[in-house]
Amino acid sequence: MFYIVYGILYGISLLPLRVLYIISDGAYFLLYYIIRYRKQVVFSNLKQAFPEKTDEERIRIAKKFYRNFTDNFIEFLKVISASPAFINRHFYSDYSIFDRLHDEGKRAQVLLAHNFNWEMGCLAVASNTKQPFLVVYMPIASKLVDKLFMKVRTKTGAILLPATDMRNAIIPYRSKSYLLVLVADQNPGDPSSALWYNFFGKPTPFVRAPESGARRGNTPVVFCKIIKHRRGYYELILEIGEEMPSQLKEGELTLKYVNYLQNFIREYPEAWLWSHRRWKWNWKEEYGEIIK
Repeated sequence: MFYIVYGILYGISLLPLRVLYIISDGAYFLLYYIIRYRKQVVFSNLKQAFPEKTDEERIRIAKKFYRNFTDNFIEFLKVISASPAFINRHFYSDYSIFDRLHDEGKRAQVLLAHNFNWEMGCLAVASNTKQPFLVVYMPIASKLVDKLFMKVRTKTGAILLPATDMRNAIIPYRSKSYLLVLVADQNPGDPSSALWYNFFGKPTPFVRAPESGARRGNTPVVFCKIIKHRRGYYELILEIGEEMPSQLKEGELTLKYVNYLQNFIREYPEAWLWSHRRWKWNWKEEYGEIIK
């Protein structure tokens, strides 16, 4: 079954991108106007983040988000058959930070958000790094879909490590210089073990593991964001979030990232995954202090 599905999708991916975008436009219309996919969640999130904006302004952001959302999956289809040269024309970056860390023999933690188009980004960055590019991912329940995403995401050299077995999966790379990519705006499974911050005016939990791992190994942390310059063309912006995490107090590194993410979303609100239920947990006093 996998090879049948993959073959069909591969055939579709051979279509020119301009043709695939017609499909994306149709999908946008269906999702936004007919199916109304998660519109309640999207508009609730936008109202939480931007209470100062008018309804019309939030609608404009939502429509741009849905267009990016459908483009994200259409572009994922395209990269099934796309060459590394095609990918690098459509997704580019200055990788000098990664090169420097490699030359210094340092590993690094790379913190990314649900920022379009992370799928194309995975392929582009993996083909341009000198060190192993390790991406932590959550396995998908459907074995067929999981196998499909695994095949595509690793085609240019990325190594996927399951979040469900990270401790064992990373063992072969512990003595190497590597880049460990973590989606840092992921909702924690257990809010009582999270770090809590005011994120767009509401107490919000962030997973503790990225910070604790970086501080424990004194691993440099790189913050990144993806800018969409025009349809199908992206740039990855990299910056050092912290060179010496072990010197920070608990919570400080994550606070830096929370502020970085919040500033990015304010500047490019249409580029974030608003259908993601970022505020599904409510803070309780027993969860500990809200870090400021």
